[in-house]
Amino acid sequence: MGIPVFQTITLPLLKYLGDQQEHSSREAIDFLANQFNLTPEERRELLPSGQQAIFNNRVGWARTYMKKAGLLDSTKRGFLRITSRGLDVLNLKPQKIDVNFLEQYEEFREFRTIRREKPAEQEEAGEEQIGTPEEILANVYQNLKNNLAKDLLQQIKNSPPSLFEDIVIELVVKMGYGGSREDAGKAIGKSGDEGIDGIIKEDRLGLDVIYVQAKRWEGTVGRPEIQRFAGALEGQRARKGIFITTSDFSREAHDYASRIDKKIILIDGNQLTQFMIDYNIGVSPQFIYEIKKIDSDYFTESM
Repeated sequence: MGIPVFQTITLPLLKYLGDQQEHSSREAIDFLANQFNLTPEERRELLPSGQQAIFNNRVGWARTYMKKAGLLDSTKRGFLRITSRGLDVLNLKPQKIDVNFLEQYEEFREFRTIRREKPAEQEEAGEEQIGTPEEILANVYQNLKNNLAKDLLQQIKNSPPSLFEDIVIELVVKMGYGGSREDAGKAIGKSGDEGIDGIIKEDRLGLDVIYVQAKRWEGTVGRPEIQRFAGALEGQRARKGIFITTSDFSREAHDYASRIDKKIILIDGNQLTQFMIDYNIGVSPQFIYEIKKIDSDYFTESM
């Protein structure tokens, strides 16, 4: 069935609260997850931000929308109870409670007007396709990031090999490996056409080392290349390695790397550029938006 959209959650949530008792948000989430037969994996699936479970977020917005429409009320932090208006709605036995249904209430219309959350493209897509605000924002951000990653990868492919070497050095240092940039620069040296090989420190003290191979390839990197890399690790008496490419790896390459005793991390072109974006290598921030919410503790502390 998959994770239901928040407008599908709204009516079951109201029915759950129809006993007129006070319920915690956690109780509601657990009940609804069971009602929708969500698997443990679906319950743990996170928003792209990685900060909240998708299902919890959707239940939260179903709750918020009904509160704005006057169907639910917060009795205290994290607890809910149905209102008399909510009971009236249940007595009507609606087939569903979506945004269109909630538009009949003036309080909800005012809330929607303030939020201005319904651009023309969402009108055309239909209300059922609208995600929660966090999902919409996260999806837009991810699309922008993916497009940037594609442009960044093309830029790398068009750049001289020496710049690719600098990128790898800067990345491993910013990720916490290689000691200082000077140390990493000394440890990594050219070894072949459009590629770099070297041994870097896993930590600043050099308690362990990692063998690195990075090549600008156009074709798919297959199992034979990873086997040769594993052999190079053996020759260096190294237990860990990172293979970086501007292209991608075959399924056989991934399968081989996962089955051998040595730990080999495969980083393809897409992952490389995603890391570069995350660590601000070759890119610079253009806009920064802070998402804030009410600090309930602030208003409940004694003055």
